[in-house]
Amino acid sequence: MQRQLPSRVLVQTVPFVAWVPILVPWLLALPESSGSRRPLPRCLGPSSCPQGSTEDMGMSIPECLGQLDIRKGVVGLATGAGAIYLLYKAIKAGIKCQPPICTNSPICIARECPVPRERALPQGAPASEASSVGGSKGLAIERERHGRDSGELRRLFNSLECKQDEYAKSMILHSITRCVYLLEAEASACTVDDIRLVGYMLDDEDNSVKIQALNTLKAFSGIRKFRLKIQEHSIKVLELISTIWDSELHIAGLRLLNNLPLPDFVHPQLRRVMPALMEILQCDYILAQVQVVRLLSYLAQKNDLLYDILNCQVQSNFLTLFQSTQPGSLLFEVLLFAERLSEGRNSPHYRAVKWHYNEQSLHEALFGDESRLADRLLALVIHPEEEVQIQACKVIVSLQCPQDLRARPSCQRSSSFFNSGE
Repeated sequence: MQRQLPSRVLVQTVPFVAWVPILVPWLLALPESSGSRRPLPRCLGPSSCPQGSTEDMGMSIPECLGQLDIRKGVVGLATGAGAIYLLYKAIKAGIKCQPPICTNSPICIARECPVPRERALPQGAPASEASSVGGSKGLAIERERHGRDSGELRRLFNSLECKQDEYAKSMILHSITRCVYLLEAEASACTVDDIRLVGYMLDDEDNSVKIQALNTLKAFSGIRKFRLKIQEHSIKVLELISTIWDSELHIAGLRLLNNLPLPDFVHPQLRRVMPALMEILQCDYILAQVQVVRLLSYLAQKNDLLYDILNCQVQSNFLTLFQSTQPGSLLFEVLLFAERLSEGRNSPHYRAVKWHYNEQSLHEALFGDESRLADRLLALVIHPEEEVQIQACKVIVSLQCPQDLRARPSCQRSSSFFNSGE
């Protein structure tokens, strides 16, 4: 008796892919005609069959090959259809899948859910759904845009107050920094106690925690009402920069200092750390060099710090900072630093005192009789970057002596040197 296919209703009820294991063996065992069943072919060509025996073995060679081609095509069609169905199901499941369940982890700030274990809305959900009864849902930054407080910063600070390991503290501080930049209203609603808590992290034993705390303070320094409180940590920041040789810490600390107006009570500490700042300037880490020379350019405009900067000891190859092979960003900052030093030492207030410099001081390297700064400046006038060219010309102009000092021999030598260079 021949096998019968299942009824149409059953086929429509069960997915097609479930019938593949049943259909394939059934198709392979189909008879050639409605008569008696013949055995499946055992030969694939004349070379494997004895002459005159092909009829006895069931069918001829052409029939054998034709039957195989038909059955292979049917099996391939069934298998391909099953694979397509599985692919369709996978794509459909991926489209319908829900976002991951939100948690109240202090490290993740991407989504905000008012109730624990509540699923967040899809990204395409309308804003009206986000403000439904029971609390707002969706991205914290989206809630900020609509004037609602997500409470994310407060939860992060509460987590920071708990006992955490070094990695957790570092990640929480990193999340706080991002929140300050993204959630302005919540950042402005923070308190001085929050700034004090971040400042405590500067005493942590782990350098990564200190770096993240510096970044967080820098983020808060953009809010005016916190600047005075952050200024209180300036001395601690200078201490970290001068005692720990870590490029990432140097960059984080210097960026914070460059974003603050340093008060006068910090000047004594600045004098003590001036050798360390000059050493960072002469290192080979471009980002740290750019940040420290910006700070030094700012300090060079302070009358009570100018001599300390000029008399600071530097290496014999200090003028390599003015080579045209240096990055344009560093060259511009170094030239601006040299211009401010030149203007400061030529000011009436500074010239009123007779200063003495040591032989390896920054003053001698830049403005001494044996300095080769003029040669470096003339080479930078043809630098490919226009801002470097302009700044080099400004330094050359600032190096010319004031009008009331033209009669001095040193000034005459300086003017004649530049004239001969031209």
